[in-house]
Amino acid sequence: MKYHFITIEGNIGAGKTTLSHLLARHFNARLVLEEFADNPFLPKFYENPKQFAFPLELFFMAERYKQLKELIHTKDLFQQVTISDYLFTKCLLFAKVNLPDEEFRLYQKLFEIIHTQLAQPEILIYLHAPVQKLQQNIKKRQRPYEQSIPDEYLFNIQQTYTNYIKQHNIKTLFVDASNADFLTNKKHLDIIIEALEKDYDHGQHYLTLP
Repeated sequence: MKYHFITIEGNIGAGKTTLSHLLARHFNARLVLEEFADNPFLPKFYENPKQFAFPLELFFMAERYKQLKELIHTKDLFQQVTISDYLFTKCLLFAKVNLPDEEFRLYQKLFEIIHTQLAQPEILIYLHAPVQKLQQNIKKRQRPYEQSIPDEYLFNIQQTYTNYIKQHNIKTLFVDASNADFLTNKKHLDIIIEALEKDYDHGQHYLTLP
């Protein structure tokens, strides 16, 4: 295996966790999953974004930091590969969309203090799907607090992710996940696995799933 720390990213409903589980099983990898269900501010945020955005993002950042600090820096003799379904920089990207300017500047200062303490992934797999596909996936998984997410919010998140990836020279497999079905279409999973067997320069490298 060429990569020992792989991160899967994408918008809400893009299929990050599903792909992470499948890749972890294939590579016998240690799996780091976003613990969003433990965030008490998440349902409140969707009901009242202005009031609960800042505590929501602070809680997520603290939990992600704690999780990555513990897991990434703990050696596992039996699992040489770690796969995460989130990038720590996700904290800053969502905060940029959700917070007003003054709160974002404060949040950014806190983020910069702790970001450098964490190991960074060797390669990022970014799942890019149109908003209509994201909404279909969100409906399927039936989390009550997600069912009224506006298209505009998903579009803003999408733009923030893609702008970040373009501006920073991250080694990225940019996957067109418009037709992605990793659970039932083995060919889609195989394309990702085969792509991870190659070396890449920094920057974006595009994959299309048939």
